[in-house]
Amino acid sequence: MTTAPPESRDRIYRSPMALIGGFLLLVIIGWLGIDAVVSGTGRTPWLALAALILVVPLVIAFTLRPAVFANDDRLRVRNPFRVIVVPWGEVEMFRSGYSNEVFVKSGGKYQLWAIPVSLRGRKKAARQSARQAAGGGSGRGLGLFGGGMQPDGFGGRTPAPEGPTRAETDKIMDDLRETLEARGAAKTSQGEVAVRWAYEIVGPAVAGTVLLAILVAVG
Repeated sequence: MTTAPPESRDRIYRSPMALIGGFLLLVIIGWLGIDAVVSGTGRTPWLALAALILVVPLVIAFTLRPAVFANDDRLRVRNPFRVIVVPWGEVEMFRSGYSNEVFVKSGGKYQLWAIPVSLRGRKKAARQSARQAAGGGSGRGLGLFGGGMQPDGFGGRTPAPEGPTRAETDKIMDDLRETLEARGAAKTSQGEVAVRWAYEIVGPAVAGTVLLAILVAVG
């Protein structure tokens, strides 16, 4: 009797700024909403409750929920309202423009919400690359800190990184492309693309919208 090999561990990619922003938003919304429910008069508690049911799932959907999970067999993309599972054998390519996207061989494409493009990060990386080139970051020329050296933040110097500096999200996309190249033809990386709606987000949001509309209509 043969057993299937264990699935490799997922590498998880998320946006730290989205997590921090989402947590702060939930704290503020929860504080204001609960205060209105407890202390409000007339229709205010019901309106506040409906608004909470609508807004909280949306905040979670666009901040805390997005994540990309990658292992040796497949890519799982958790976007605000959908979960897309793509075996590596079905991935055609990744594209990075104003957003990061994955294209599948069936003709579809899906945005990677958890890996937002940072134009500011790219400009910062470009400036660092220019400074490395001007200062001999690969060991040619002395530069300000000597050939191939940079400050380590503690009064010393460490070797400068080889090659051009990349923005963090671009590094993640490079990692995904390398995994695609290595695992795209593997037997365990074949299968079909699966898409599932996030009813745990859509359901409460729709319920909150309906309840809020009824309360506003009733007056």
